[in-house]
Amino acid sequence: MSAVPNPGREDPLLSVRDLHKAFVRRAGLLSPAVRVAAVNGVAFDLPAAKTLALVGESGSGKSTTARLVLRLLAADRGTVLFGGIDWMGLAPRDLNARRREMGVVFQDPATSLDPRMSVEDIVGEPLVIHRLGSRVERRERVARLLSSVGLPASARSKGPHEFSGGQRQRIAIARALATEPRLVVLDEPVSALDVSVRAQVLNLLLDLQRDTPSRPAYLFIGHDLSVVRWVADRTAVMYLGRIVEEGPTEALFSRPRHPYTALLIASQPRRHPGEERATPRAPGEPPSPAAPPSGCPFHPRCPVARAVCSQEVPALLPDPAGAERSTACHAPLGN
Repeated sequence: MSAVPNPGREDPLLSVRDLHKAFVRRAGLLSPAVRVAAVNGVAFDLPAAKTLALVGESGSGKSTTARLVLRLLAADRGTVLFGGIDWMGLAPRDLNARRREMGVVFQDPATSLDPRMSVEDIVGEPLVIHRLGSRVERRERVARLLSSVGLPASARSKGPHEFSGGQRQRIAIARALATEPRLVVLDEPVSALDVSVRAQVLNLLLDLQRDTPSRPAYLFIGHDLSVVRWVADRTAVMYLGRIVEEGPTEALFSRPRHPYTALLIASQPRRHPGEERATPRAPGEPPSPAAPPSGCPFHPRCPVARAVCSQEVPALLPDPAGAERSTACHAPLGN
């Protein structure tokens, strides 16, 4: 079930409701088809110029959700409103025309940047595709973009292989911002980088969000919770294709309401020697999306599960404790 919108929040730039996506897989040629639900009723809002992070274990549906929002994958059902427009209902021609309003930065710049193209062509390609500006204006725009991400004008004539990983990700960010999009999807944008350059790239993203004229909203896909806590205004926690908790990032990290959120936070590496974890790691591994458990999908691993948890799927509803939070749990922490 979709989350109930909170009337206290500002109007969203991106509004997602009841988003579903399943894949059909076969173990072999003669094996029966198995339906795997990757995204199951996801709902969230993202205001302009803000950052919403989607977090969770590998296979939770984070990246699939991002690709559905971008329409790189077709959703089975659901609604995506972008700037008040039915994004899912756009015809291909209209969709292509409006794609300039969305940018994307993928995890590994080594594979997302064409090694046969110069940096100028890579960054300027969205401008060419959307026929923005003259050739001279596009060159000037590329130069400004490279400057904004901390790269010299001399970088334009080089290939991406001539740069470090952090510099290549800066090139990818410049490309994503070329058309002044209102939304940028960041799919694990720093996980492939050395720890020493992650902070530089993250600070760059925050500076660009504040200083770029379009002030883009960020949909940030991540698994490193220390990174998420740094960059995100709000965080949505996903488990087995569902959002189980969503709220302001600092409140969610400081006082998690869903047991999975608490265990996810506790499983992060300790910051200081001898520091104690508040709760133990979740036992076992997440169940297969092809054979999810009945009731709450987390109940087989939950330390506070009740009988109802194995029978009924909890809806994602506004938390009675307030603070603009939503939780999908029959036994939320702190009750």
